Formats: sequence, C-alpha cells, structure tokens
Amino acid sequence: MSLLIQSIVLGLLLGGLYALLAAGLTLYFGVMRVVMIAHSAFLILAAYLAWFFSTETGLDPLLSLLVTVPLFFLIGVGMQRLLISRLRPATMTMMSVLLTFAIALTIEGLLGYVFTGTQRRVRLSYGGGDFEVFGANIAVVKLIAFGLAAVSLLVLYLVLTRTRFGQALRATIQHPEAARLVGINTDRIAGYGFGIGLATAAVGGTALSLDSTIYPSLHWHWIGPLMAIIVVGGLGSIPGAAIAAMVLGLGQSLLQIPLGTTWAQTFFYLALFATLMVRPQGFFGGRLAQRF
Repeated sequence: MSLLIQSIVLGLLLGGLYALLAAGLTLYFGVMRVVMIAHSAFLILAAYLAWFFSTETGLDPLLSLLVTVPLFFLIGVGMQRLLISRLRPATMTMMSVLLTFAIALTIEGLLGYVFTGTQRRVRLSYGGGDFEVFGANIAVVKLIAFGLAAVSLLVLYLVLTRTRFGQALRATIQHPEAARLVGINTDRIAGYGFGIGLATAAVGGTALSLDSTIYPSLHWHWIGPLMAIIVVGGLGSIPGAAIAAMVLGLGQSLLQIPLGTTWAQTFFYLALFATLMVRPQGFFGGRLAQRF
C-alpha cells in the first residue's frame, strides 16, 4: 500500500512537471500551427545553463531563471520573426517540423562541443533530502520542481486570462482572421506568444536539472512524451495539455510498479495511438480550448 501511495504521489508530481513542459508546445501550435521539435532541446539547454550557473557561482540553480527566462523569451521572439514567419502559411506545419528539427540538432551539437558528451548533474545541498507522507518518501527536489511548475502555470494562466495581451493571444489562437479584423497585430502577438512558449522551456529545463542527469542528446527522450501529451489533450488547448499531463504522468508512475521504468514509458505512445484512432482532435480540444 505504501508503494502504491508513493507511486500516486510521484505520478502527480511528475504530471505537474509534464504539464509545464508541454505548455510551450501547445502555445506554439495554437498560435502559429508550428510543431516545435526543438522545444525539448531548449529544455536541455536550460538545464545545462542552470548546471553551469550553479557550478561556476556555487549558487542555487533556480537563481539562473533570472537570466534564462528573459533570454529564452528574446530568443523565441527572434526565432518567430526571423525564421518561422518566413515559412509559407500553406506548408507551415510540415516545414516547421523540418526547421525546428534542424535547430534541435544544432543545439545538441553545440552542447556536445562545449560541454562534451559527459553526463552532468547539479550538486544540491538539499538533493538527498526527503520526507514521509502517508508512508511514502517524497524527494524534496521533486516537490520543488512541482512547485515551480505550478507557480509557472498559474502565472501563465493569469497572463492569458487577466491581461489584454492574453486576450489578444487567445483571440489569435481561436481565430487569427477575426483577430486581425478587430485591430490585433497578430504577427507581433505571435512573436510574443512564441517567446512565452520558449520561456516556459527555460523554467521547465531548470526544474528538470534539479533531479536529472543531463547530456546533449537527452532531448530525444522527452520530445515523444510531450508530443503525446499535447495530442491527447487537444492541439492548442493549454488546459487540455495540463489535464493530459497529469493523467499520463500518473499512469506512467503506476505502471512502473509491475512493468519497470523502461516499459512504463510506452504508456504515452499507447495513449497517443488510441487518441489518433478514437478522437484525433484530442480528448480535451474543441470546447475546452475555446473556453480557455
């Protein structure tokens, strides 16, 4: 029973992190129909920057967010305006896969060149700390990562629902042509939306660095589950992605008991195949996306 409770708690904590990591992918597709293969590569880049910051300064890697979040936002805006916006609308989705795949390979190559292929891990004073909840041992770093994800998603929710920029961004997601008719500069809004999506990668990568060993090609491990989450949740639906992330994260954690870590990962792909066969638009797309 204690093992079951621990799996449930860890599944919820993992689901919160998945939700943050998938939020950026949902924004890219919702705003511009861009399939951002390089999102997970930027996650690993942020994790490396957090590790480098902590190693060089001796400070907590969370403080690196003061630099990486605005930096990634500016990179996202620049990518959208200099690269993504130059793609033809008719072939945007297909060509964005090729373009961002090339960007992912470039980031991986640069990380390998600068940091070599040696595995790295952030050394934390509280890295080995844990506490007991109903007989389950919960690592402090996992709780911190979940808290960081929850705060970031709350801020993203408030920005999208309580600000004029958020209203303009949601209008651009729901109907770009109508948004332009009411005076919204959809090109500028798309750039800012892309920047926010990449800023979530900075937060997610830093949270990931707290409890993971990182290496340049690690991003290929993450892109599959994240794509599965946004498809199951409904492309363009941030609440759908969050719900799907929690459900799939919990399912993966529970399956680790009988199947082990490696086989439990296939749960994401089974859910992806089932969604494409039963409900291709995603289980939480459509109405939920429009309400948000």
